Amino acid sequence: MTTVVPTRPARAASPAQPAADRPAPSERRAGRLLAAPFLVIYLLFLVGPLLVGVVLSFFNTTTVKSGLGEFVGLSNYHEVLTDSLFWQSMWHSVLFTLLTTPPLVVLALGVAILASRIRRGRLFYRIAFFVPYVVPSSVVTLIFLWMYTPQIGLIPKVFGAVGLPVPDFIGSTSGGWTAVVLMTVWWTFGFNFVLYTAAIQDVPADVYEAAAIDGASPWQQIRHITVPLLGRTTSLVLILQILASLKVFDQIYQLLGGGPNQSTRPVIEYIYDTGFTAYRGGYGAAATMVYFVIIVAISAAWYGLRRRRATGSAARAEDS
Repeated sequence: MTTVVPTRPARAASPAQPAADRPAPSERRAGRLLAAPFLVIYLLFLVGPLLVGVVLSFFNTTTVKSGLGEFVGLSNYHEVLTDSLFWQSMWHSVLFTLLTTPPLVVLALGVAILASRIRRGRLFYRIAFFVPYVVPSSVVTLIFLWMYTPQIGLIPKVFGAVGLPVPDFIGSTSGGWTAVVLMTVWWTFGFNFVLYTAAIQDVPADVYEAAAIDGASPWQQIRHITVPLLGRTTSLVLILQILASLKVFDQIYQLLGGGPNQSTRPVIEYIYDTGFTAYRGGYGAAATMVYFVIIVAISAAWYGLRRRRATGSAARAEDS
């Protein structure tokens, strides 16, 4: 008696890519030529300064004398890691991130959803919400300095009209954080708004039509269709906003100067002060490298989390 052992059918080999679909040598050369200007600029203005900063961080370089100065090894890094002012400024950057990221993500999502449901004047509202993002930081700072002026400023009058105590926007720590957060949210949420608007446009209209036929209200459509389908966009917006907030410098430096008494000074302003005010170029370069490693670690953690979630989703899809 012969026993037949069932075998798993062999997976069909994927056909080789047709030669007609492969880019021709002339197309590859054209692609390299088109990418060459960007690569040159990238190497000169990003990779080059990074390598120079790494070299400077091992020397006692000063910005008022030419040359690298004396080689000090890792002493600059040791001083940075044990400097309480560096970690204090790092905490200020983290605090700014915690204060600005939630409203900038939630507000951008809400406004993008509302703008997508407006039938008339949709283009006008999209332009109006995005325009503040392209205004230079110095102009925005001057506008808000006038609006924060006691007695005559618009924002103190609004606080007083609704019965809220008017904080000292420029002279106190809590008022300074309130001032810079309000200004940042108004100024920068337009970028996230555009990302959400583009993602909402990719949601198929027939999904909403089917939900409406089934009796779903507009709020239910937003809650069960729009928000879940924007999950990937929200993840992207969140990490971009965290990285952007951690790199804050302009608005705090121009509005508060890191004050009062350095209570709002972010880490980039600390690096600027040590490198260009205290003229300690080598120490400033070491502080920059430490901060760079922190930013890279955050980005790598986000990438690893995204890849792990994508792998888990793919495994669940195969199992089903």
